[in-house]
Amino acid sequence: MAIGFYFSPVSMTAQQYDEIMKRLEQAGAGAPKGRSYHSCFGTGDKMMVFDIWESQADFEAFGPTLMPILQQMGVDPGQPDIMPIHSTIQG
Repeated sequence: MAIGFYFSPVSMTAQQYDEIMKRLEQAGAGAPKGRSYHSCFGTGDKMMVFDIWESQADFEAFGPTLMPILQQMGVDPGQPDIMPIHSTIQG
């Protein structure tokens, strides 16, 4: 079952997000196994992220790559809201 993860950090700018994505790409994790959807949205220093993962295990396997990068960038992701995906509509 797919799982949605919604992150609303206390503070994250578009510049921080872009650098995080650059570092993930450099680490070979720009498109991690099990993540089927990724979106970043917001304005100013209130950028937020919503991901859909195939499983909790896939998401947790991504953590050891993601968390040190977030720490280096000074971004505390906080606790995500985690919920099962009932339906997705494309287009």
